[in-house]
Amino acid sequence: MRRKLFLAFLLALGLTSKAVVRTDSVESRILGTWVKFNVYCPNGYDSTGDKHYPVLYLLHGLSDTYVSWNNNAGLGDVADELLAEGKIRKMIIVMPNAGGPDTRNIWNGYFNMPGWSYEDFFFKEFMPAVEKRYHIKSAKGSRAISGLSMGGGGSTVYCQKHPEAFSSCYAMSAWLDDSRSIQEATVNKLHHVVNAVRENSAVKFVENADEAVLEKLRGIKWYFDVGDDDFLLDQTERLHLLMRSKRVKARLRVREGTHNWLFWKAALYESLPFASRNFE
Repeated sequence: MRRKLFLAFLLALGLTSKAVVRTDSVESRILGTWVKFNVYCPNGYDSTGDKHYPVLYLLHGLSDTYVSWNNNAGLGDVADELLAEGKIRKMIIVMPNAGGPDTRNIWNGYFNMPGWSYEDFFFKEFMPAVEKRYHIKSAKGSRAISGLSMGGGGSTVYCQKHPEAFSSCYAMSAWLDDSRSIQEATVNKLHHVVNAVRENSAVKFVENADEAVLEKLRGIKWYFDVGDDDFLLDQTERLHLLMRSKRVKARLRVREGTHNWLFWKAALYESLPFASRNFE
């Protein structure tokens, strides 16, 4: 409540203004479709000027879409609030679409799988197009990535496999591995998602990493945030302990909560400043 009153006070004085979360899209030849995304541009953003901004890629979870962060957690309002309080620098926040509510019939997921080469799309088409369109600083020190659940796992694995791309990773309630075997017809797209998470296990990646790979992981700032009643808690704790044993520094925060939007909205007040602090 105090935060909201403070922001309203600044708005009344004309010291800040609400930024706009807009919807845009990128055409993908790899996926054979247009991919929508939401983008938060801070107040004062000038698409015609010379100023370029750091970027946070914010990934949604299974069965969610690109609008979920703003609709369910008020991403735009939270970012405005933190910016007005001086807790984050001006940044662009990009929320790409990678799913939908009908997980049997709609593609979900951030990894490559039969018929859905999303990881290729993200790095070869999406990032270059968005960073050119929105005056984004295209460098490791100016990029961060974060996400919840499926997006938390996607963020973690993207940093593991592409350590040259991001300065930090903030994973919330992350889906990091999966031992299940869904024995259904492969027309059920959830079958492919589960297989892809297992094949791209963040835990196994660290277990099998050699010293050269581990050294690259040490060049990223890591933060894992999970609720004490979250069904994915064990996965996060396991990965955190494994990373520590390999001398890869990572922060783990276990706080009261479960696998829901109440937890993830609260996490934004830590994750956005974390990304901001670790930009060059």
